[in-house]
Amino acid sequence: MSEPKKLNYIFDQVGSYLRPERLKQARAQFENGEITKDELLIVQHEEIKKLVDKQVEAGLLAVTDGEFNRSWWHLDFLGYLGGFEFYDQEDSYKFHGEKTRSTNIRLVGKVHANLNHPFFKDFDYLKSIVPNGIEPKQTIPSPSLIINRDKRSDGWEKYYEKWTDFLDDLAQAYHDTLQHFYDRGARYIQLDDTTWAYLINQINHNRDQPEVKKSLEKLAEDDVYVINKALSGLPDDLKLSTHICRGNFKSTYLFEGSYQAVAKYLGQLNYDAFFLEYDNERSGDFAPLEEIWHNRENVEIVLGLFTSKSAELENIDEILSRINQATEFVPKSQLALSTQCGFSSTEEGNILTIEDQWQKLALIKQVADQELTLVK
Repeated sequence: MSEPKKLNYIFDQVGSYLRPERLKQARAQFENGEITKDELLIVQHEEIKKLVDKQVEAGLLAVTDGEFNRSWWHLDFLGYLGGFEFYDQEDSYKFHGEKTRSTNIRLVGKVHANLNHPFFKDFDYLKSIVPNGIEPKQTIPSPSLIINRDKRSDGWEKYYEKWTDFLDDLAQAYHDTLQHFYDRGARYIQLDDTTWAYLINQINHNRDQPEVKKSLEKLAEDDVYVINKALSGLPDDLKLSTHICRGNFKSTYLFEGSYQAVAKYLGQLNYDAFFLEYDNERSGDFAPLEEIWHNRENVEIVLGLFTSKSAELENIDEILSRINQATEFVPKSQLALSTQCGFSSTEEGNILTIEDQWQKLALIKQVADQELTLVK
């Protein structure tokens, strides 16, 4: 019996799209008590349907809901995971030149999957409007966003005797969540992750501090443990990708540095595809790709050579040259193309227009068709 074939796309997209003004207005009206949740949902669904049609028109074979149901790329999911609640931390995430709102989540009990999570109904709607031959792609944040990140695992001792028990419950909660998405028809799920970029930054800044370096290595090992345990035993025809994000808020960023600092850990993660940010010099060279890919013939490297942070269109010759550089470390048959991140990781969005967004995607498809079609 042959192994189920997993999805493979040379032209892909991280997930989020710029919110149309109508949706922004509806969300503001809902927050002000001017319309009901059902009235907001009508607008949301209508705008998602338009977005899906545009993605299909752009040539994408896997489409998302643009994260139009969310305010944040991560917190809207994590806050409804069993064992957590939202709160105002009275502080913000410090991007280069910008500050975010001060929402966060905190642990309030043992971690478990929430099978009534609102994201499941959101996926049901997305699946219902996607035409035949097009795959609905679900995006959620990685469990590593909870492990010793932004105080989200603080207080674990109140609910667990051992740290490993907390990690095991977190892994099981994600496993059950991923399985539940599968049971509802999902065959492509992406786990977005800023932790590895955070670790790159911290490792590079603490090379001469052995104790700090040791604690960072322990964090990386815990992340690998939880992620791989969460992915273990899921159906063979479920494609699981990750996006290694360096921060994306109003066209700014959080982290920089070569992937080399974490390449050995990424090479251990049992994902089918890795979306890697390579839109500028902040990401370093392609040499770490060899260790990340790790000679795994079933693993795809999605090169984020195009920026979602500005409207400027990349030079095709320069992009082709960079693809050729990447093939020194990963076979071209294992490569795909995308923007380095989504267009709107939070509802504020990056500093470009919706028309700019579609022009950017049209360019990516042009290059992918030209350079990668014949090798797949």
